[in-house]
Amino acid sequence: MRVQMRIRSVGVALRFAESVLLAPGQRHARRNAWAAVCENRQYAADRRHDDAAARTAQPRPVRR
Repeated sequence: MRVQMRIRSVGVALRFAESVLLAPGQRHARRNAWAAVCENRQYAADRRHDDAAARTAQPRPVRR
């Protein structure tokens, strides 16, 4: 069985080679990016929670 593929341009050939060679690295990069997104969301949620708690807290009297 012989598979023939006609490459329309050098750019298409380079993109194809890049996708084949870098596929595992791209998956790893996507996982890292998604982990960073989840971490940023958690950080933002914590900040919102802290801000809400600070607004409802009673101010301390100033002692002089």
